[in-house]
Amino acid sequence: MQPLLGPEDPPPFSVHNENGKAPLLLLCDHASKAVPKKLDGLGLPASELARHIGWDIGGLDAALELSSRLDAPLVASGYSRLVIDCNRWPGGEGSTPEVSDGTEVPANKGLAQADIDQRARACFWPYHQEVDRQLDRMTKDGRKVCLLVVHSFTPAMNGFKRPWHVGVLWNDDPRLPYPLLAELRRDPSLVVGDNEPYSARASYEYTLTAHARPRTLPHCSLEVRQDLMGTSDEARTWARRLAPAIGAAVATALA
Repeated sequence: MQPLLGPEDPPPFSVHNENGKAPLLLLCDHASKAVPKKLDGLGLPASELARHIGWDIGGLDAALELSSRLDAPLVASGYSRLVIDCNRWPGGEGSTPEVSDGTEVPANKGLAQADIDQRARACFWPYHQEVDRQLDRMTKDGRKVCLLVVHSFTPAMNGFKRPWHVGVLWNDDPRLPYPLLAELRRDPSLVVGDNEPYSARASYEYTLTAHARPRTLPHCSLEVRQDLMGTSDEARTWARRLAPAIGAAVATALA
């Protein structure tokens, strides 16, 4: 089978502020709405790929601003979650959905295992291998670091209007999420979700399970509601608002 990515395609990941001094690695699993040329837009119009089904709206801009404000390295994925979701087990639930929030994805219908493997080789594994490389580099000589994954979420799902401005997702390690929740709740104007609107305890969760848990790193995901981050400026404004809480929580988690 021929390689999926050609010379005209963007890379499967990007690294920002690699020499950042903070004891924190930032990730953005759904940073891009790009689709390899060979997949012809997955059979979808650009307007569908630009929706939340294609990527985390505002996620990359927020992560870039956090990287700058906190002086933390950032690894961002390079392709749409509809090509292959970098926070799902390859071939598992939600990895290459045939339907996403009511939208049929023609190129994902009846995918053979070889097709899924090809997408994983091109767009999934390079991103996660880079995450491991960065963590190896940052933790050498026994240095302690935290892992934080930046996501965004839709303001409504299945008719339910989600009240949270931000959410902290975590499994069973409280070292980072507890202080982060406490710091965020210092702002009385913020509605903060604890494992809302999603939970990091879900069986499909990949990134935290694959990278942080085996290394016993303090970790969690941070979700910001997408209607608050509809433009680059809005996303960066929210990142500046959240950065002090994240920095304080990281310091507490590593103390």
